[in-house]
Amino acid sequence: MGDGGGIYERYEYPVLTAEHAPYFWKYDLNPETNPFLMERLGINAVMNSGAVYLNGKYCLVARVEGNDRKSFFAVAESDKPTEGFRFRNYPVRLPDTCPEETNVYDMRLTQHEDGWIYGVFCSESKDTSSNGLSAAIAQAGIVRTKDLENWERLPNLKSPSPQQRNVVLHPEFVDGKYAFYTRPQDDFITTGSGGGVCFGLCESIENPVICAEEKVISPRVYHTVTEVKNGAGAVPIKTPKGWIHIAHGVRNTAAGLRYVIYVFDTALDDPSRLIASPSGLFIAPHGEERVGDVSNVCFTNGAIVRDDGNVYIYYASSDTRLHVASTTVEKLMDYTFNTPSDPLRSADCVKQRCTLIDSNMKFM
Repeated sequence: MGDGGGIYERYEYPVLTAEHAPYFWKYDLNPETNPFLMERLGINAVMNSGAVYLNGKYCLVARVEGNDRKSFFAVAESDKPTEGFRFRNYPVRLPDTCPEETNVYDMRLTQHEDGWIYGVFCSESKDTSSNGLSAAIAQAGIVRTKDLENWERLPNLKSPSPQQRNVVLHPEFVDGKYAFYTRPQDDFITTGSGGGVCFGLCESIENPVICAEEKVISPRVYHTVTEVKNGAGAVPIKTPKGWIHIAHGVRNTAAGLRYVIYVFDTALDDPSRLIASPSGLFIAPHGEERVGDVSNVCFTNGAIVRDDGNVYIYYASSDTRLHVASTTVEKLMDYTFNTPSDPLRSADCVKQRCTLIDSNMKFM
């Protein structure tokens, strides 16, 4: 579906939708208590999924949203990366350690070198300091597991920012510490003074506190795909040339916020140092993907890299369904390091394009 510009292939059909939810999640099958076989607990959407390859299975920890607007996590797995996903019988039963927590969503899964699989997700609660009914506080919740079945809840990440969403744990130690990609915000919705995707270190995952001020590594920039806000997406992919990050950027339009996926790269020896930033968007919602609960949105928080170099990027469209795009590490490296960066002005963009045209004329 759609043209990936030679960079990736999009699959026509979603890998997970609300229709994939088992019927016994939704219906009371007792004829005495449900004589008309009515749906009791409906499923509204299945979207933003963390992803790992585990025990020969492609495993997705998807965000499932009920008709009641509450989200929860559920594991779907398949022998194939692009089809055949089935949910396990039960959703993920997270340890309920935060009484104030109202909603959880968008888990990133990191297979860390310490031997654990960590899930970092948004833990949302009501902002009791505000009279606004919609005022909320977002924090980065942390769990860990070995089998995606038994989960240990750790304390929420502490940082100088009053709001944290879209936090990703780096898969390796950095200077002997756990490393996080964060997105500080002043408010639940608006970024305020938040400068973009940041990097911070913490001494202990059991007491996760960012040691020092978070460093901006992929900044918000005026009149780009990251103007309003941006956030880390999938766990960064290690390549011979650097850590490739598949993130999301947001800009405002007359039709509302538009979410797209973009790419940047940080150095192998210093994951806080930006070394490549290809211009513009990487994946945007196309066709039917543009329509859904929150339209015009493309969002990822999970990718799987196989030993043969194949990469599967799981992305959601319009907060409704989950898709997959496939590429390779080699193609991602070519795209990341050979696509020019954004010159940031229309006049300079024309010069950049004319330079490309000039170089192509000898092949015409």
